[in-house]
Amino acid sequence: MKYTEDHEWLRAEGDIVTVGITAHASEQLGDVVFVELPEAGTTVSKDDEICVIESVKAASDIRAPLDGEIVEVNDELADNPGMVNEDPTGKAWFFKMKLADKSALDGLMDEAAYNALIG
Repeated sequence: MKYTEDHEWLRAEGDIVTVGITAHASEQLGDVVFVELPEAGTTVSKDDEICVIESVKAASDIRAPLDGEIVEVNDELADNPGMVNEDPTGKAWFFKMKLADKSALDGLMDEAAYNALIG
């Protein structure tokens, strides 16, 4: 897995990357009560605001980690946003995207670098 400074994780599976938020981000948010996801087929650029997460503490935007196209979203989160707290790096993925340039993953952090960031 790769990580962003915005506390997103990315798991590459061939040409498709699955994206979610880290356990650390989930803990900081508190109980998640609402998730707004992008539409499949949307083309995004790195840092575009594409998701909204609302918790009992705050509302946060999720930004596109890299350039690409959203190919699938996790519709289950709309009905069960609490999954983000229960399984942030598993069942609670947000979307899958086809990257415009797969080598862009090389610029993201590995797990050791991310753990150093959150210290």
